[in-house]
Amino acid sequence: MTTTENHLPETVTAIDLGSNSFHMIVARLEKSGTLSVIDRLRENVRLGGGLDEHGSIDEDAKNRAFECLESFAQRIRNLPHSCVRIAGTNTLRVATNAESFVNRAEQILNHPIEIIEGREEARLIYLGVAHGLATKGDKRLVVDIGGGSTELIIGQDMHSLRRESLYTGCVSASKRFFSSGEITESNMKAAELDAALILFPQSAGFLHKYWGEAIGCAGTIKAIADIVQEQGWCLNGINYHSLQQLRKALIDAGHIDKVKLRGLTENRKPVLVGGLSILLAAFDTLKIEQMRVSDQGMREGLLYDLVGRITHQDVRDATVESAMAKWGVDIQQAKRVTSTVEQLCNQVCEHWSSDLDQMKPLLKWAAMLHEIGLQVSHNNYHKHGAYLLTNADMQGFSRQEQALLAALVLSHRSKFRANVFKELMAPFVKVGKHMCVLLRIAVLLHRGRARQTIPDIDITVDKKTINIKFPDGWLDNHNMTLADLIKEINHLDTAGYQLSFE
Repeated sequence: MTTTENHLPETVTAIDLGSNSFHMIVARLEKSGTLSVIDRLRENVRLGGGLDEHGSIDEDAKNRAFECLESFAQRIRNLPHSCVRIAGTNTLRVATNAESFVNRAEQILNHPIEIIEGREEARLIYLGVAHGLATKGDKRLVVDIGGGSTELIIGQDMHSLRRESLYTGCVSASKRFFSSGEITESNMKAAELDAALILFPQSAGFLHKYWGEAIGCAGTIKAIADIVQEQGWCLNGINYHSLQQLRKALIDAGHIDKVKLRGLTENRKPVLVGGLSILLAAFDTLKIEQMRVSDQGMREGLLYDLVGRITHQDVRDATVESAMAKWGVDIQQAKRVTSTVEQLCNQVCEHWSSDLDQMKPLLKWAAMLHEIGLQVSHNNYHKHGAYLLTNADMQGFSRQEQALLAALVLSHRSKFRANVFKELMAPFVKVGKHMCVLLRIAVLLHRGRARQTIPDIDITVDKKTINIKFPDGWLDNHNMTLADLIKEINHLDTAGYQLSFE
């Protein structure tokens, strides 16, 4: 199954590893590029509820998660990587043992898992919601209360304009304020105040004057909407009065085990009160009067983003172009280095690693951005560039992808910092070093910038041995390149590579 322009894959899949639930959505990709959902699976894993006092996912939560993933794996294990997107959110962002968890989960699924930052999660949420709504041209506020984080987005049509991710969710709030199951006026007020304090610093940019309608999505908000409508408190969506009625009903019950409400499912009970406290704070703080509810969200956004990559409309290309413009990158030099590194990569892919061929886009983007730190300072610009790429809000990129870009930019000149590659996710460690070798050579060959024409060169590799062959006599007439290559022999030697040239 290939993903060329003339042959789209028949099936695409997205998995959202949330802090409360794991979701999988399988869709048929039509020739027109539209999606037809053919299957949905959801398991209430409560991964965020398994975080212990040290920030580690406990054994019970891991076992629940892995059991769920075993069932998911039956649907996707044999699908090409290019047809599957799997994203981990807040719990995997903060868990101290996230790396070992992800390694085991990837073994089960036979697919890579991306850990995405909060603002990227917000972008994907809006993308999913926007595709499920008629385009009106008005600005919308989208609120998503997940298990461990809450996302706020203002968008228009298909584009998110402002995105924030806040560290509070239905699982974390329920665990902190309602762990005993008791529901009182006192702990309800405490939970609402805590959520309001988290929302308040961002509230000015999300007030009602900046949007025309509010839309809620994800499990917590959909569950609350089901309850208030089944109870007859609100005929459509959610309004503030219906939230107050739900709040009173929960306090009157006194304990979550005693709550009996139409529309409330058993698996939603443990996190309902924490989620309600956040939604009440959002209505109060952002001056929301009425909220529509969307059936689509993060997992649909993952699917639509995946289709964009398959059909060569990858948002990451636009992100890189935007970063280059923002940081004043010399575009012509970036193009020269990128062209050369792609030529080198094409020559060695077959002999070095099949993974390298799949990583070509990331190598290209690293080449485009390798001088991004020059606007900060010419001294140690590679270090400044790595810092920017580690911490920037880069739409479309996972945390692991940004870490790889940063490692490549950090080590594209001077000392080869092999240790930074050891800290990357397992699939990036070996191939990342190979990518760095190629980027270093491409940058070296273009040290003269526009003044020096680069000839066609042949590069061959055998494990950690690299040989570059130049046209006869070319190096004799380019002493600076020759001197740089001699220095590069020593730099690569410290990383275990042997460079030769002729």
